[in-house]
Amino acid sequence: MNIPEAFLLGAGAACAGFVNAIAGGGTLLTFPLLLLCGVSGRVANATSTAALVVGTVGGIYGFRAHLGRALPHVARLAVPSLAGGLLGSVLLTRTSGARFDSVVPVLIGGATLLFWGQGLLRQFFGLNGCRALGGWALFFQFWIAVYGGYFGAGIGILMLGVLGVAGFEDIHLANAVKNVLNGLINLVALVWLGGCGWVDWPRAGVMTVGAVAGYFLGAHFSQKLGVKWVRRSVAMAGGSMSAWAVWRYWFHAGTLTN
Repeated sequence: MNIPEAFLLGAGAACAGFVNAIAGGGTLLTFPLLLLCGVSGRVANATSTAALVVGTVGGIYGFRAHLGRALPHVARLAVPSLAGGLLGSVLLTRTSGARFDSVVPVLIGGATLLFWGQGLLRQFFGLNGCRALGGWALFFQFWIAVYGGYFGAGIGILMLGVLGVAGFEDIHLANAVKNVLNGLINLVALVWLGGCGWVDWPRAGVMTVGAVAGYFLGAHFSQKLGVKWVRRSVAMAGGSMSAWAVWRYWFHAGTLTN
């Protein structure tokens, strides 16, 4: 790894941390950058996870004013997050990713629609306030965590969508919950993938520095810019990731196999 590559990876991880702190989708920056630097797909996935899991600390600190209210919800969702993250990382090391990759556009696109329509869904199901974080939320969080342990791009959008339907009208509170849960999912995935020898530690170290700064700045500025801007950013991030995923996993993959 030379100096220009280190700078590129650090800057990319900073951008990824910024995006993750606000909405999610930072993996769509770090993963392709690692591929561009000649890292294999599986190692790039694990290395990206390693960089962003430490970087999450910056996002958690940035939303520290909301942690007191966030922790009870985090505690309720922690077990499915840890269990799902471990299962997803095990599946990544033991199964082919082709079939799972094919549903990535559906997951991200569905989460974006869920976020856009969360107000209507809350009215339809009669969900008001944060009291509706029941068994259905645990179920969805588990499967979000499975996906997060396997690949992870867009899990922030997915979690914000579920929390929105559950009645989290305060986007900053939802982001605080999401960042802690994202850290738990990535942490358990990192333990497994690191133990399997899939992490490029020198590159992960460089990217961690950038990710910490990006997470902190994203958390800080999202609260300064207001709820409306943050919601629009989430929707734009989700739409962009959906388009990228459709091209990457459906059209481009089909071209490569034909």
